[in-house]
Amino acid sequence: MARAFRSLKNFNYRLWAMGALVSNVGTWMQRTAQDWLVLTQLTHHNASAVGTVMALQFGPQLLLLPWTGWAADHVDQRKLMMATQAVMGMLALALGLLTIAGIVQLWQVYVFAFLFGCASAFDAPVRQTFVAQLVGDADLPNAVALNSTSFNAARMIGPAAAGLLIAGVGTGWAFLINGLSYVAVLGSLAWLRKSELHAHPRASGGSARGMLDGLRYVWKRPDLMAILAMLFLIATFGLNFPIFIGTMAVSVFHTDARGYSLLSSTMAVGSVIGALLAAGRERTHFGALVIGAGVFGVGCLLAAVAPGYPWFAAALALTGVAALTFTNTSNSLIQLSTEPAMRGRVMAVRLGIALGTTPVGAPIVGWVADHAGPRWALGVAAASGVAALAVGMRYLAGARQRGEAQPR
Repeated sequence: MARAFRSLKNFNYRLWAMGALVSNVGTWMQRTAQDWLVLTQLTHHNASAVGTVMALQFGPQLLLLPWTGWAADHVDQRKLMMATQAVMGMLALALGLLTIAGIVQLWQVYVFAFLFGCASAFDAPVRQTFVAQLVGDADLPNAVALNSTSFNAARMIGPAAAGLLIAGVGTGWAFLINGLSYVAVLGSLAWLRKSELHAHPRASGGSARGMLDGLRYVWKRPDLMAILAMLFLIATFGLNFPIFIGTMAVSVFHTDARGYSLLSSTMAVGSVIGALLAAGRERTHFGALVIGAGVFGVGCLLAAVAPGYPWFAAALALTGVAALTFTNTSNSLIQLSTEPAMRGRVMAVRLGIALGTTPVGAPIVGWVADHAGPRWALGVAAASGVAALAVGMRYLAGARQRGEAQPR
């Protein structure tokens, strides 16, 4: 178990992890409150509206891809993160004030989601690659797994806390608390020991040309292409759990805000287990990606046919393990097999696919949930896992025929 937490021996990573945990709790509080606000207060259980919010929030990952990848490879990463985190904190505070005042409208939530997505688009790739500066390449897979552990531990706390807040004092307070939580991560960034950072070579060249170089780099790598194709399928049609959980909770099981938030926390339990398993591994390999995709498909299928609330919660926990295994493995494999000077741009491509495909998938899944029912929407997610499994198996079969080693 000690090996699973080895990155915490590093002062800079330990400081970063503490600040990130506080901020992650706030982030999950806001996500839960935002979905509940749209689903139950600003609309009458309209899953398509939730899908639109997700599309606007994650769409900038693709829209701003040429600039976000360039910034991650060229701009001082610590200063860029401080700027993006400050902007996201101010947006959360503003949305909270509007909601508490009772004047928030659906179109305003759409605007805030888009602005938050723009800031997050610049923040996400640099936050992913900055981990290597904190711990170095040797402990990178472990640090990535611990980041996911923190994110999903916060996912157990944040939705439950949001559910209590919503029931007790109203939705807007969850947004305000999230805005204040950004102070923790800003403080951790300010107090890092700069002399102990593991600096990597910085890229040169203009933004447009640099991003094209990143795309060419990915295109010439069959292993990266296979990973990104699998990620596209699951991210587009499978990782839309605000829609799945929200519609199942409200339309099928008829729960209140606390019952809804408990489902999100239950899925997070599985995600934490998956993250700890990943943190304990000595190495990461392509086979884990394939297994994660297959189990994800099975978990979504079980959730789709769950006969009651407890069975649905159990299926979500299994899906959480699989989803975390899949996303963590894709992150580590791509970073470790990419040249340091290209990591920012390649990770921007990964994040553009992981988050930016939501504008395609979320409205489609929301439409299925509205017209055919939430269980059929989960069936779409299950199919995405099976399709990703097929892509991974095909790549492995081709690699064996060519005598290639698995990417690791």
